[in-house]
Amino acid sequence: MRTLQFGLKVADRRASLAFYTALGYEVIGEVPDAPIGHLTMLKLPGDEFVTLELVHDPSTADTSAPGFSHFAISVESLEATMARLAAAGIDSDGSHSPAPDLHTTTVTDPDGRAIELVQWPAGHPEGMTAADWAGDEEDTP
Repeated sequence: MRTLQFGLKVADRRASLAFYTALGYEVIGEVPDAPIGHLTMLKLPGDEFVTLELVHDPSTADTSAPGFSHFAISVESLEATMARLAAAGIDSDGSHSPAPDLHTTTVTDPDGRAIELVQWPAGHPEGMTAADWAGDEEDTP
């Protein structure tokens, strides 16, 4: 297991993107219409993997939006992890497959924070890389 990335809620996607890129982060890719909003994946130049995810949801009533969205943990077997958690009384939102052989679920900690569990496809690196966004034609900002 390993921590993948942290998701930060942002009120103004463009302003946050300008700030984090000025700090040195590079945009790796985007998911413009995820269920939790517009996701922008960032990494630092020396890092192989995405370490920060900006989460912008303009449909939310709270437009101030700063705060923590979620963090993600890589697991070897999502099915085994979900069974172990269920035995400990921890429910998940069920397994989802947003891409071929990629499986995710979300659990909630006692304080209401979302933790995403991710099982990568066989042979995938330990985290998100630029290769996950190859062919992403959408322009950023």
